[in-house]
Parts: sequence; structure tokens; C-alpha cells
Amino acid sequence: MQTLLRLSRLVDRANESIGRLTGWLVLLMVVVGTWNVIGRYAGQAIGIKLSSNAFIETQWYLFSLVFLLGAAYTLKHNEHVRMDVLYSNWSPRRKALADVIGTLLFLIPFCAVALWFVRSPILSSWQIQETSPDPGGLPRYPIKTFVFVSFVLLILQGISEAIKKWAVFVGEIGAEANSHDANSEGTNTEEDGRND
Repeated sequence: MQTLLRLSRLVDRANESIGRLTGWLVLLMVVVGTWNVIGRYAGQAIGIKLSSNAFIETQWYLFSLVFLLGAAYTLKHNEHVRMDVLYSNWSPRRKALADVIGTLLFLIPFCAVALWFVRSPILSSWQIQETSPDPGGLPRYPIKTFVFVSFVLLILQGISEAIKKWAVFVGEIGAEANSHDANSEGTNTEEDGRND
């Protein structure tokens, strides 16, 4: 189990780093968006084109990257929307088991199916070097690749979460260690939720 927890921590660190980098893309997206607005109106006022389709599409691409690369980071921090009607009152062990089952039966299969379906359009986009139909637009194939990357990162983070939740369920780590990203290998605690 400790080997799996080490693997989980490796995935967690990778997605944490990607998530933090993605946070900076939000700032860049705001700067580009601000320039697009200022450039449009200032350019009209002085009679010079200060913005372009490339800048507008850059803003869209940055938004897409934030969404796509932030998904696994959001899963790692347990910030995805969930229905807590029953779940919130369950013991830590029961929550952990429900999370493992949900990850193995829903999250990972959904991501695998999505990877299967996006594979062909992404390869086609690369083969034809797809670009924007708008004048001065950007290439489309690199941003489409990040759809594939996003689902791969989600699968890896799902595996990491399943490992940590299983460790909580079997008492290898306490629920509080898992809620703090399970960065320590964890030891059995009195509050590991055995009282189902």
C-alpha cells in the first residue's frame, strides 16, 4: 500500500504543479482580454487596428487551458460539484468507499470513453494542421490536444484519489491525512472512521 501511496503523491505533486501554473494563465487571460477591449476602442478612436482575431482566440485558448488543465487539480482538492444529501452525514470510511466506487465505476470509465472519442478528431486536426477559419486566427490542433491531456490527467488523479480513499477505508491512513492531500505516508489513527 505504501508503494501505491507514493505513486499517489507523485501524481498529486504533478497535478498540483500544473494547477498552480494554470492559475497564472487566468491572470494572462485577463490581461489579454483587457487588451482586446482597450485595443478595440482605442484603435477605433485613433484609426489604427490594435487588436486582432489572434488576440481574441488567444483569450479563448487561455480560457480553454484553464478549464482543461484545472480539472484534475480541482479533483485533487475535492472541489468538483457533488450531491451531498447523504454523503455529508456518512462516516469517513463510508465516504472513502463511495469515492472509490464512484471513481472506478464512473470517473475513470467516462474519461476512457472520452479519450476514445476525442482521439480521432485530434489526430485528424494534426494531420491537416487545422487552423482557425477566421483571418489571422490561430492553429486549432495544439489546443485540441489539451482535451486529450485533460482526460489523461483526470484519469491519473482519479487513480490517485482511489488509492488515497482505499487507504482510508482499510485504515492505512486517517481521513484527516487524506483531506490534507495525503502528503505524509500516514499512520493509523483512532479517528479513521471505523465506526460505520
